[in-house]
Amino acid sequence: MELDINFMHNILALYDELIDNGISVVYIGKFTHKVVKLFTELNEEEMEQCCEQKTIKRRVHHSLVEILQNMQKHSTEFQTEFSLVNGFFMIGKKDGIYYILTANKVGKHDIMRLTQALEAVNNATKEELDAMYKKQLRDGTLSEKGGAGLGLIELARKTDGNLEYMFLPVDQTTDYFILKVEISGKERE
Repeated sequence: MELDINFMHNILALYDELIDNGISVVYIGKFTHKVVKLFTELNEEEMEQCCEQKTIKRRVHHSLVEILQNMQKHSTEFQTEFSLVNGFFMIGKKDGIYYILTANKVGKHDIMRLTQALEAVNNATKEELDAMYKKQLRDGTLSEKGGAGLGLIELARKTDGNLEYMFLPVDQTTDYFILKVEISGKERE
């Protein structure tokens, strides 16, 4: 890589944008167990330094673990010029709200199933989410990738508001799946 003024200008503009939006961590790369552990530990340390309330720390931690583990299990791996990459995530806090934003590639054949699952949890009440969670624990089966179907339900239970998502086409068989969750920095009533 050459040190180029246009490249550096773009990087510094991105840096300013990230800072303005409260982003504290950005990661692009392979999501292994070690990476998940590293970022959850870093996030815990940062929240400890900010003297965050225990229940808020727990909700952010559980949401982060769930999202990163789902990326680790469900990303469609793709090869770049330099390495095997599964996606990226960002975590930040702005105006008292923690947010986690992720992107990873998924097959187009998975979009309908994923959309239906997201809409089901987004349209459910707290009581319905609790019932969905208990039913899945009781009756659910493990997928071929080792998931029990609890991830989105658990995210909806731990976060505030809807799970925001979109799909951006990559090619004829693949889309980027982008997911954003928010966790209020205030205690729930």
